[in-house]
Amino acid sequence: MDMLIFAVGAMAAVLAVVVLYQQFAFRSGTQKKLREIHQRLKEILDTDSGERVMVFTDNRELMELAAQMNRLLEEKAKTEADFRRSEIASRKMLSNISHDLKTPLTVIKGYLEIMRTKTEAALEAQAGTGMSAELQMLEKAEQKAQALMELIDSFFSLAKIEAGDTEVALSRLDVCEVCRESVLDFYEILTGADFQVEIGLPETPVYAQGNREALQRILSNLISNVIRYGSEGKYLGVFLRTDERAVSIDVTDKGKGIESAFAQSVFERLFTMEDSRSRSVQGNGLGLTIAKKLAEKMGGDLTLESVPHVRTVFTVTLKRVL
Repeated sequence: MDMLIFAVGAMAAVLAVVVLYQQFAFRSGTQKKLREIHQRLKEILDTDSGERVMVFTDNRELMELAAQMNRLLEEKAKTEADFRRSEIASRKMLSNISHDLKTPLTVIKGYLEIMRTKTEAALEAQAGTGMSAELQMLEKAEQKAQALMELIDSFFSLAKIEAGDTEVALSRLDVCEVCRESVLDFYEILTGADFQVEIGLPETPVYAQGNREALQRILSNLISNVIRYGSEGKYLGVFLRTDERAVSIDVTDKGKGIESAFAQSVFERLFTMEDSRSRSVQGNGLGLTIAKKLAEKMGGDLTLESVPHVRTVFTVTLKRVL
């Protein structure tokens, strides 16, 4: 009898151990599968690969969890595709509108110029009697038309770049030569405004992967901004830095600068820091957006560091080539 009781007790203990082991194995297996699902989902989201979560298990809850994850991934992919299509359509529409506006505006400018010329001739003939106010109005109208034309040109350029319609052919480019030419283009304006100009460029060529026209446009915009917004400092510096992989061009001024809160916003379209409504001071808010897009088209970047009233530096970085 004692032996029977012992045998029954032993069997019960063995069954209890087996049940506990199965529960432990089940929990361990589930946790392992969950870790696998977590890791796979993280890889898919980090790489944006568009793949789906695959789970090999008999656990119905885990299978349902994976199914719902894949449903969310499919919705994410569909939303992103719809957004890309909408963005491309919007950019092409903006490009077409900008192009369509240029022709009538060019005609308007032409008529304004003819009217101004005739008014000037009439003023000379009448010794300036009674028509000076009309001439001033025509001159202002012509200036506004020119400003609008420049804005439309900027919109058109940006729309073409973003829509992929602007070809930026890359080649081996002597960055030092382009920098010197860009500064010389503004030499008379800089000296006339009493700017101190400091150039730090090597005498020997430094080559980068780039496009001459695109880099000239970037540098022209940056130097123009120094004259427009950094005039308080009366300083322009253009310096070149290199390492094994990159060529960096620093365009520096010592003007009022840009607060850190706006450091990234300056590259957004239509963003301007200038409070003044004077057109001679305020830009159209598209120049830096276009400059950054062009830098990215060349496989580089355009960044900003600024300490207001001390030092503001826009840096164009390109891939170095030998």
